[in-house]
Amino acid sequence: MSLASLVGVSLDTITPSRETAQRLLAAAGRHIADAKIKEVSGETRFCSAYTAIRMLADLGLHAHGYRALTSRPGHHYTAIQSLSLTLGVGARTVVRLDYLRKQRNVTEYSGDLVTDAEVAECVRQADALYSAALGWLRKNRKDLL
Repeated sequence: MSLASLVGVSLDTITPSRETAQRLLAAAGRHIADAKIKEVSGETRFCSAYTAIRMLADLGLHAHGYRALTSRPGHHYTAIQSLSLTLGVGARTVVRLDYLRKQRNVTEYSGDLVTDAEVAECVRQADALYSAALGWLRKNRKDLL
């Protein structure tokens, strides 16, 4: 898969901006912090961590001049699946993040509970992706920081 081949299908082209990149990074950081608040429900913590993951995936696309078409189904899937191309995330991690995406859908749309282990995993993955995104930006797109 190349990102250019997805333009018009599930991606649109954009001009990357420092302001948007910084907003996405800051918002992801806030969501990760919220996900670590033990006094709220596991579902809320999980969804906050997942939102951070999605925002960081969106940041990866943004840094390359793309955004997922939110008007089409599957925009979360597209953003997460593109992480190996945008931020250099390994295939095993992408598979794990996609599992968390599916679990988020189950939780959000059917009210199913998430386990403490799933919450912890989602928070760990969000933290790791935040570090990876920041490292990638520092190395490849300092102009967006």
